[in-house]
Amino acid sequence: MVSGSKRYDDNHVLRNIGMLLVVRGAGLQAAKTGTVPASSVRVPYEDLAAAMDDVTAFDTPAGLALAADLKPRVEAVAKVAAAHADAVDRDARFPGEAFEAARRARLLSVLVPTELGGDGGTVSDAAEACHALGRACASTGMVFAMHQIMVAILVRHGLGSAWHRGMLHDVAANQWLLASSTTEGTGGGDLRASACAVQIDGGHMSLAKNATVISYGAEADAIVTTARRAPDSAPSDQVLVALLKKDYRLEPLSGWDTLGMRGTCSAGFALTGTGEPDQVLPVPYQDIHTRSMMPIAHLTWSAVWTGVAAGAVERARAFIRNVRRSGAPLPPGAAHLTRATASLQTLRALVASSLQKFENIAAQPEELDSLAFQTAMNLLKVNASEMALATVMSAMQACGLAGYRNDGAFSISRALRDVLSAPVMINNDRILANAAGAPLLMEVPATLRD
Repeated sequence: MVSGSKRYDDNHVLRNIGMLLVVRGAGLQAAKTGTVPASSVRVPYEDLAAAMDDVTAFDTPAGLALAADLKPRVEAVAKVAAAHADAVDRDARFPGEAFEAARRARLLSVLVPTELGGDGGTVSDAAEACHALGRACASTGMVFAMHQIMVAILVRHGLGSAWHRGMLHDVAANQWLLASSTTEGTGGGDLRASACAVQIDGGHMSLAKNATVISYGAEADAIVTTARRAPDSAPSDQVLVALLKKDYRLEPLSGWDTLGMRGTCSAGFALTGTGEPDQVLPVPYQDIHTRSMMPIAHLTWSAVWTGVAAGAVERARAFIRNVRRSGAPLPPGAAHLTRATASLQTLRALVASSLQKFENIAAQPEELDSLAFQTAMNLLKVNASEMALATVMSAMQACGLAGYRNDGAFSISRALRDVLSAPVMINNDRILANAAGAPLLMEVPATLRD
């Protein structure tokens, strides 16, 4: 990037954004109005003027309002993610560079309330970031989505607990990356049944779990896991337990050598955790799953898949434009670009309307629990995953052999392999089977806008 006579790399800009961010109390509002209390910034106030000069490359209005602007922070991190996406996929390794950049840009606390040091953002804000990161690197976008799901759960269901409020403060202050452990060897992909149980002995809490999958478990700073409430509880009587890095031990059970989403590093582990009883969230997991876990997961995952599809369509568009500029006849698959573009527009509209639906009722438990909303969120996952896959396939057909190749500027190979995970991880057939009875109980709408 160039600003005046100076040249800046992405890391330089990210460092200065990190310096400028206002992270406590009313800091974000103060940044917008131009008044910043010295106690609310992480660097001396007199250093901010010099730092501001280094961030002009983002073409945003001068002043500390930049500190509250999520878009340039996400774009800078997405650029880092894109630069390393091929290596992450090839080596099936965690996208460390992208998450180091995300920490510097303070993206891991987007959903943490401002009074605890975060941005106080909405699920829609997180989903927009998921889309941008998924477009750059699917694994980065998916890891980011899974982290934000856990943060959202803590915000929506843990603010009444002093322990979990303290954890959220630490997430913002230290930019911790949160992972989840919701699957077990006996339960497979059924998130509503646990084999392991919480053991409480006085002031001591412990659990042991054979986790089929803990995505990026070795890289996380904390893990939020499901478990039965007690050893004598039914498998569906579950709670969520937050474990900090010092509280748990992971022993590898299985690796992660897959067709796509290779950088999520979703290996299996034996998880052993200890801590305090207060680390158990006070709300039953049944409520958390219905009102937060499932809808926010399906919204943010769908945003990632939409980003992957958007990246593929952009490559197909660039390919067709390149052919036209060369004067050569349009390739036989050119018509597929039209199909891919139309499919992407429909997918974006589906995800956007679903986000709006969630935001409208996010604080209304009875609406979140309704059969209509639950069915809509489950079908969002099914439809978005299938539509994203169809979009990427159309983009590959538009590019022909250039898209089929693993190398070259117009390769769609990685996008196709990554998006194939969408209908498989949390299997669409399981979702459809579980929702099979819902249409019998729901009236067919009488008008277009019902």
